[in-house]
Amino acid sequence: MQTELSRKLGVEHAVFGFTPFPAVAAAISRAGGFGVLGAVRYTAPDDLKRDLDWLDAHTGGRPYGLDVVMPAKKVEGVTEADVEAMIPQEHRQFVRDTLARYGVPELAEGEASGWRITGWMEQVARTQLDVAFDYPIKLLANALGSPPADVVARAHDRGVQVAALVGSARHARKHQEAGIDIVVAQGYEAGGHTGEIATMVLTPEIVEAVDPLPVLAAGGIGSGQQVAAALTLGAQGVWLGSIWLTTTEADLHSPALTRKLLAAGSGDTVRSRALTGKPARQLRTEWTEAWEDPAGPGTLPMPLQGLLVAEAVSRIQKYEVEPLLGTPVGQIVGRMSSERSVQTVFDDLTRGFERAVDRINRIAGRSGK
Repeated sequence: MQTELSRKLGVEHAVFGFTPFPAVAAAISRAGGFGVLGAVRYTAPDDLKRDLDWLDAHTGGRPYGLDVVMPAKKVEGVTEADVEAMIPQEHRQFVRDTLARYGVPELAEGEASGWRITGWMEQVARTQLDVAFDYPIKLLANALGSPPADVVARAHDRGVQVAALVGSARHARKHQEAGIDIVVAQGYEAGGHTGEIATMVLTPEIVEAVDPLPVLAAGGIGSGQQVAAALTLGAQGVWLGSIWLTTTEADLHSPALTRKLLAAGSGDTVRSRALTGKPARQLRTEWTEAWEDPAGPGTLPMPLQGLLVAEAVSRIQKYEVEPLLGTPVGQIVGRMSSERSVQTVFDDLTRGFERAVDRINRIAGRSGK
């Protein structure tokens, strides 16, 4: 599964694996792919440094990258406290009532919620980059499109490739103009924030729009046959995220959530604003359903919604309240029916890829080559 891009970056397979877990990112790189660690949860620089130290020591010298979340435009003078003050009391009461209805316990006194939207604020992302650029990362990806121009320049000065996720050809052209090196075409099927266009349609549109920039296909990909299809559409590789959530190296800290993922079908996800305020594909739960109820107050825009539900999400996860328990995940969850190691996932990908290529060769009359 090699392409011009994978050879340029020094990896065996053109499989880029996004994950919040250092152990998974390291295993992806060791298996011949390109591990990309998600940085959004690292609000303390020392925590990111600790995990990058570990990652650097466990990749066997293989390349790896970092995924940050930062807007292209900066909003000056706005603090987290300012944003918190904008949240209506009606919405706070709705959260309290929903948690009470399902008997969700409070956090212990003095215990902070584990997930905060602060990782989406530019100043936090910049402190992450101050740490990351001291390490031999080979790729910097941004989930909110093109990073600010000075960040792109800073990465290029260090020989780091810059990638940006995108859901339309129009936005892809803007990334090209901003000096992005790799465009990730993220289709509607993907986990997390997505646009409205499916991967099969989106990938060739973006390949044509930004030629000759390399494009990675993302969304609904979890088999070798799908990798082959992405390369056939003109992509130079694939960007996989959801498929790693049920690997043995993943650390979800929740047996109940793992069970839900393994039992879910491809129709058991929904694009909901319940987590961040923007449409993000995630498991369909009674929590997402509550926010869709016309009798409720509805979701708030980003970043208000993320701040509003941060403690609630932490409580639901800590106490494993199954009806409300969910996570961002793509429609490929229907293929995630057993826990496998990262290496086993790669073995399955390569075998499926070979079968797909052999089948195309037979159709084209090139069997026995």
